[in-house]
Amino acid sequence: MSITSTTMPTTSTTMSSITSENMTTVNIKTATSSNNLTLNATTTVVYDPPPFVNASYLSTFTQPNDTYYQLPFCDASTNVTTPKPPTSSHVVNVNYSIVEFSDIEKAHFNNHSAGHWWPSQCQTEQRLALIICYRQREEHLKLFLNNIHPFLQKQQLDYTIFVVNQHGKNLFNRAALFNVGYIEAMKLYNYTCFIFHDVDLLPEDYRNLYKCGDKPRHMSVAVDKFNYKLLYSTLFGGVTAFQQQDFLGAHGYSTVYQGWGGEDDDMYNRVVNKLKKAISRYPIEIARYKMIRNGGHVASRANPYRHKILYSKYNFSLDGINNTEYTLHEIKFYNLFILVNVTLNELTWDQIKQKLQIKG
Repeated sequence: MSITSTTMPTTSTTMSSITSENMTTVNIKTATSSNNLTLNATTTVVYDPPPFVNASYLSTFTQPNDTYYQLPFCDASTNVTTPKPPTSSHVVNVNYSIVEFSDIEKAHFNNHSAGHWWPSQCQTEQRLALIICYRQREEHLKLFLNNIHPFLQKQQLDYTIFVVNQHGKNLFNRAALFNVGYIEAMKLYNYTCFIFHDVDLLPEDYRNLYKCGDKPRHMSVAVDKFNYKLLYSTLFGGVTAFQQQDFLGAHGYSTVYQGWGGEDDDMYNRVVNKLKKAISRYPIEIARYKMIRNGGHVASRANPYRHKILYSKYNFSLDGINNTEYTLHEIKFYNLFILVNVTLNELTWDQIKQKLQIKG
């Protein structure tokens, strides 16, 4: 099984001056998953991108040192089977203020750096990579970071936020960007839980744990835009959580859903028909989200072939994590997130049919 990518050369770098009793630094490296999925392929960068955002960054990734792993485990449990009405301690006060990245960093990220946060008094059972697909939504990103960092820190999680930016003007490919985020995250750290997150969704309840279980979980069950109702029983978009073996068992996301729509339904089919598992959900009283509706974002145009792909019942092994193709222009360790800046190819319908062996 191979991953095709074009990446920047790995170089040895030195971190800027920062100290912590539970911190060490590492450089970008090649990683192999527990399922023997090799995540490396290095060639020369073909494009030098302009600055992404005006925010501080470091030259290396940081991670806990041995002292951290001698700490007791954090207690982040909650009863989600019979939820009581939310109290003031459960409700998230969503902050709609759009502030500068530097102010978000001062408020929520002053003790850690390079996009990686972990608790100082206890160690976590899981290591979370929260992956966002992104293009030209800076106001949404500011709102998201200003809300999600305090949310995740209150849950005492070892987490990193990856912002996977699709450079260029080709049709936006949400699912392929999620695959890229997984591949590049695994080169940095042994993440065990992966949450794939839309940048315009903000959790409203602290009992909605950003952790992974033994089944893939649909997290954004009740969104305010849809009157806090689940639109249909097989909905699997917005925010989803996978433990590593389940994501690989489903063969990752499809890469052929270019434009809006279809990729989340395709992933539901992969979970049920390839992974052979049911999805899980927290109760609707807990899995509540606000959707950001400002910022001037214009949605990508609908994918005209999404229904043809979905109803073709193609072999999932023909398309997914192992043949995700992209050009990696830049990885940058911002203190609030890690940027993964890529270009994706855009396929014609004939190329998609050939790839998936769809007739007609």
